[in-house]
Amino acid sequence: MGQYTIKMPDIGEGIAEVELVEWRVQPGDSVAEDQILADVMTDKATVEIPSPVAGTVLELGGQPGALLAVGAELIRLEVAGAGNVAAKAPQVAAVAAPVAGPVAAPAAAEPVPVQRPPVAAPVAMRAPGEKPVASPAVRQRAWELGIELQFVHGSGPAGRITHEDLDVYLVSGGQPRTPSAGSGYAQRHGEEAIPLIGLRRKIAQKMQEAKRRIPHFSYVEEIDVTELEALRAQLNDRYGAARGKLTLLPLLARALVLALRDFPQMNARFDDDAGVVTRYEAVHLGMATQTDNGLLVPVLRHAETLDPWACAREIARLAEAGRSGKAGRDELSGSTITISSLGPLGGIVTTPVINHPEVAIVGVNRIVERPVFRGGAVVGRKLMNLSSSFDHRVVDGMDAAQFIQAVRALLETPALLFVE
Repeated sequence: MGQYTIKMPDIGEGIAEVELVEWRVQPGDSVAEDQILADVMTDKATVEIPSPVAGTVLELGGQPGALLAVGAELIRLEVAGAGNVAAKAPQVAAVAAPVAGPVAAPAAAEPVPVQRPPVAAPVAMRAPGEKPVASPAVRQRAWELGIELQFVHGSGPAGRITHEDLDVYLVSGGQPRTPSAGSGYAQRHGEEAIPLIGLRRKIAQKMQEAKRRIPHFSYVEEIDVTELEALRAQLNDRYGAARGKLTLLPLLARALVLALRDFPQMNARFDDDAGVVTRYEAVHLGMATQTDNGLLVPVLRHAETLDPWACAREIARLAEAGRSGKAGRDELSGSTITISSLGPLGGIVTTPVINHPEVAIVGVNRIVERPVFRGGAVVGRKLMNLSSSFDHRVVDGMDAAQFIQAVRALLETPALLFVE
């Protein structure tokens, strides 16, 4: 039998270091050839590392969260044959020399009773039926401490109980009632330290980098989507069975595609190290997607070529790939502008963080029905805010406002979405 060391392979794209996210095996496990050993994360995606040989796991190369350079030892296996490294010398534990003659076990010490000072039992300080007098603040504190005011002497005017009286009661040995474990007022002392590893660490690093490097400004506009929602309902009634149901996002994506033709400075990426802004004719639309592991941004490539139904199918496919962890590196990179939506939880206003190195992000808030004035009458309309952020180094406030107003015009007159 020999030992075989598997080193962190070069996974391309100039990546020199990866983060160890999860082990699929543990010491003592039998491993088959091509079996997945571990998941590691690059700057772009999670990658599975397979075993080139069969064997038994002897040693792991680190804990989840560790950073491993390409070429570093990932895992060590015991294999049939010579292996590829010399076996480690076994470590021999020191053994104590035998002691001649029987050794008597030490006698157990007699338990010494602990003397505790007696605690005075609560004494009624007022006649039965007499209510204690205290301010609301004192009563609240007494409730939180579990103290029955009936047993507390009041030193204030007319026997009023003060905060000092509560302190004296506690110091003198008064016994507050102990809240039950399930009580909403029971003290809690638990702590949980959660290391940021894997995708969560990458999200934190990317958000920090975006806020550090990009001077954000936000612009919020209210959109009347009553007609858009009516059109969407009609399209779903007529074509839903054959083409699939439309949500709001495919229609918003189409509005962005059309508006970007007049505002190409929004569909861009800024290399601030080189001082170069690159504008794109193709719209590669990032779709911020919440998963169990954190936020991902799958990319809807060439959104300009997709009708609303094709766009809806691709959005659904990318969202599922992101949530299941099956999205490839090319599906998680290369976006030129991003949509961020929390769906029904979208709030009234948000301040989305730009997906660096892009220069704009459009945030979708929830739809609410409110009364508005139209033609001198009060009518109910469906309203939604677009909360968008821009990179103020390359996007001026006027341009941002005009861009969102163009999107608004398309959404409030939804027939324009289907006119070339």
